[in-house]
Amino acid sequence: MSLFSDNIRALRVRDKISQEKLAEHLQITRGRYVKYEDGTSEAPYDILKKIAYHFHISIDLLLSVDVRKIDVQDLINLENNRLILPIQVDQNGNDSIEIVTEKVKAGYLTGYSDPEYIESLQQISLPFLGSGKHRGFPVEGDSMPPHEDGSIIVGRYVEHIGEVQDGRTYILITKNQGMVYKRLNKNKKNALVLESDNRFYPNYEVKFSEILEIWEYQCNIGRTDSKQPVTEMESLKEILLELKREVQDLKFRG
Repeated sequence: MSLFSDNIRALRVRDKISQEKLAEHLQITRGRYVKYEDGTSEAPYDILKKIAYHFHISIDLLLSVDVRKIDVQDLINLENNRLILPIQVDQNGNDSIEIVTEKVKAGYLTGYSDPEYIESLQQISLPFLGSGKHRGFPVEGDSMPPHEDGSIIVGRYVEHIGEVQDGRTYILITKNQGMVYKRLNKNKKNALVLESDNRFYPNYEVKFSEILEIWEYQCNIGRTDSKQPVTEMESLKEILLELKREVQDLKFRG
């Protein structure tokens, strides 16, 4: 027996469907399906994909998570039939926001689709954010002022690349770059251009195929009340305002 065998049996029983009927949906014989359910034969990828689509559950969950221990009905359906996380709500029915702290950040790239990992994260509730799935991610470095190192960016999950709006900021989870917070633009075919608000850092591209998740900026949870340094533009503005005041004083005296 295997976890996969236990899972497909549990899902079939949950849906009150016979082995024969399920085999018919999968376009295979009942005898072939029975071997998968009793663990005497391993299902090839094409059958794994059909089973995943039939039960609306991802292949990785079918193979690695005991679905009897989680409420499959409370999983979020995303594009490509991928289910990434359980929906967590507080006693008032508000969305619970998982916080990916620096301590657990390293494990996110492998744990983002594992319900047990997601459930282990710290949680908060911010009812004012409204609908959608939200999650908090740590900020690193000084590439995106005024957000400082150690702050938490709370983002709303973006289901489709087409939802990305040029010039807005997003948390990206990528295969090679890991977790980054940047301003995005879609002016490249099959790729996003990532820009830092700190012009010291050059722009770069990330291909669509490299992107695992996108979270649109919703709010910032800061840890400091330090005063931001005055920029050249702000200094120029102050000079112009001072000149304006002096001109007004001269007119008044005259």
